[in-house]
Amino acid sequence: MATASSESVLKEYPRAVTAVLSVVGYALVLGAFAGVIPLFPELSRETVILFSDLIAVVNSLALTALLVGWWLIRRGEVRRHRAAMLTAFGLICLFLVLYLWKVGGGFEKSFVVREGQFLAGYAGVIEPLYLVMLAIHILLSVLAVPVVLYAIVLGLTHTPEELRNTAHARVGRIAVASWSLSLFLGVVTYVMLNHVYSWVPRGEEAMLLLLAVPAYATRRGDDE
Repeated sequence: MATASSESVLKEYPRAVTAVLSVVGYALVLGAFAGVIPLFPELSRETVILFSDLIAVVNSLALTALLVGWWLIRRGEVRRHRAAMLTAFGLICLFLVLYLWKVGGGFEKSFVVREGQFLAGYAGVIEPLYLVMLAIHILLSVLAVPVVLYAIVLGLTHTPEELRNTAHARVGRIAVASWSLSLFLGVVTYVMLNHVYSWVPRGEEAMLLLLAVPAYATRRGDDE
């Protein structure tokens, strides 16, 4: 009875359920960043790096599942589409756990272009480009949450025939577009941050700048 009642509530009030789940998700992320959710064991530097790699793998798999799901529904393969989308959603939930743990128990990274690295002479272009892609990734991640959850709630509580009379298809297209671009940019910025250029733990940028200024002054003096 309780299960049937829960299912009827989900089916009858999908927007309200989506709103509640979205607020919970936002609260968890903000709590982890603010350090007010002491649920995560402290991570070593090496483990934070490992988590970054795992998150990139999970996001790549989620993007693949998402695109496969989109391709399947275009072919009319509803069951396989549903399986692919639930796989993508499960992977995103795994990402959320890893990400919150990395933030709550470890640290965030700041992007750095060091001398001698690829196109380092264009650091004034590369760094803003990275930040713009990161900002779009984060913005889409935030905006996609309620859209994705709404599509999932509708998909789980309605039959394929019933879904034709809902906003599932329209919302799903928006969810796939925003979610895919967010995941893609997340992977691109991960590669730039961890494998093409460098990083320092967030908060150490000021120290890096203090070290860089004397070095720059010395080079200027040598040139003169």
